Parts: sequence; structure tokens; C-alpha cells
Amino acid sequence: MKILNSIPEDIPGILELYRLATDYQKLKFEVHWPVFETALIQQEITQGRQWKLIIDEQMACIWATSFSDPEIWIERNKDPAVYIHRIATHPAYRGRNLVNEIVKWARLYAVQYNKKFIRMDTVGNNSRLISYYQKCGFEFLGLFKLHATNRLPEHYHKAPVCLFQIEL
Repeated sequence: MKILNSIPEDIPGILELYRLATDYQKLKFEVHWPVFETALIQQEITQGRQWKLIIDEQMACIWATSFSDPEIWIERNKDPAVYIHRIATHPAYRGRNLVNEIVKWARLYAVQYNKKFIRMDTVGNNSRLISYYQKCGFEFLGLFKLHATNRLPEHYHKAPVCLFQIEL
């Protein structure tokens, strides 16, 4: 198992993982991801913010990071944090607790950049997902209604957001 920055050649696989994740969300949840634009993925790769977890030479999981997320974290955005976005796991690797691997990696990544928090959000009140993230070490901070969603993807307009963090 290894974690690497994604590269431009990964874009078709990344888009496919997001499509598979969205299809799964549509079966299980009321709120699901929109189709993510190729330009967004290209930008994240160029900026070194798109990641992949490789198992047996297969892209098992992907996610993006940032050091700022003001639309969601509002006044807390001033805290030194790494934000994890859009974790998508290949169906063949679901149930392997890969978020725990991401958390281990994120702890080292955050310290490397002098961050004091690892943060994530998810849209909607999904009790199973909340419980899972808590088992992975995240503190559930609660459900919040966002007021300025015009710069966020469409799914943020439909439901409250759950905020999670790990304090380092």
C-alpha cells in the first residue's frame, strides 16, 4: 500500500472512481455528488492536492486536500488545518477501512505543514457515515446549515453539512 500524488494520466481513473462513488451514493443516500469537472481534477493535480492510495498497483482510493475551506468552515477556517475532500474508494476495496490509512497519512502530512487539525465534511445526516468517521478518530462537531453556498458544488445546497476534525 502506498500513497502518492495523482498525476495527469490518472484523470480517467479518478473520474471513474467519482462516478462509481456517486452511483453508490444514489443507491444509499438522499444527497449525492454531482459530476466533477475534469478541470477541477487537473487543477488539484497541478497544485499537488489530489491523492491516490495504491494497493497491488490499483488505485484503491482517492481524495483531495486543501489548507483552506472558508465556505464550509467559516470562522474556523483561520485555524491551521488540512482539509480532506471527496474520498472515493474503488468498490473492490470497500470495507477495508481505508479512511484509517488516510488518517495515518494525514497526521504526518499535517505535521509536515505545521497544521493543528485534520478536517473533513460530509453533506447530509448519514448516521452510519458519522459513526464510521468517529471510529477513524474524527470528532463529530455537529450538523450545520451553510448560508453562502453559491461557490460550492450543488450537493451542498440541498442539506446540512456534518463537520469532523482531529486535533493534533
